[in-house]
Amino acid sequence: MANLLKQAQRVAKTRSSVFIGGATGTGKELLAHAIHRASPRSEGVFLAINCGALSEQLLESELFGHEKCAFTGAVRKNLGLFQAANGGTVLLDEVGDMSAALQVKLLRVLQEYKVKQLNQLVLLIV
Repeated sequence: MANLLKQAQRVAKTRSSVFIGGATGTGKELLAHAIHRASPRSEGVFLAINCGALSEQLLESELFGHEKCAFTGAVRKNLGLFQAANGGTVLLDEVGDMSAALQVKLLRVLQEYKVKQLNQLVLLIV
């Protein structure tokens, strides 16, 4: 555990995205919070989303946002989690449950930090 916490302290200082693997109930989200708190982004928001709990369309809207009237029920513009967490951290739980098409869009965010104007976002994927 001490070694894991040392690794978390080291990675917290970087702008790298982090994959946290492990079985259910092993404290992955607690580790993600520890990384966030030890990072320069600690003053920013920490937003978590369970990717397996939402339909593909709703998950895409939650992550990337949408414009008012983009679909039935879109009564106002929604920035999406990536933009809302700009300067903070997003935790994506159960990312393996995402569709392949949505994973491709996520890959672009990971590679280029581009969802309109992102700069200091770090993704923690469990």
